[in-house]
Amino acid sequence: MLLVPVARSASDLSRSIDRLFDNAFGGEPALRSPSLDVAETEGGYSVAIDLPGVAKDDVKITIDGRHVSVTAQTQREETEKEGERVIYRERSSQSFARSFTLPEEVDQDASQAKLDSGVLSLTRAKKRAAAARHLTIN
Repeated sequence: MLLVPVARSASDLSRSIDRLFDNAFGGEPALRSPSLDVAETEGGYSVAIDLPGVAKDDVKITIDGRHVSVTAQTQREETEKEGERVIYRERSSQSFARSFTLPEEVDQDASQAKLDSGVLSLTRAKKRAAAARHLTIN
């Protein structure tokens, strides 16, 4: 009898463990916390968040004062072409969520978001101090 050793790489094992946890509770997609980078400039903040495989229509950004929340979800395609048989399926639905607090409030109207090559880039303008106003005495 000839035995052929089967070696699995560390990345295969990691993906198998991820799938195990993704499917552990009724097949619901696991909520993942994407990596992010935040940098401050004189006029605002720039944020880069990794969202691989997410379409821009599936991203929701909420700003409440200094608090920023980003949620996103990918959908796994369940369709099979006629005459096709799926041998192995690794790609699955995923949900992403990340919240963070900035040092200062941002101006929502002057802020921008862009999704390119799986990276969400947020440009948040700092809120400018209100100009001094004179009050009239009634």
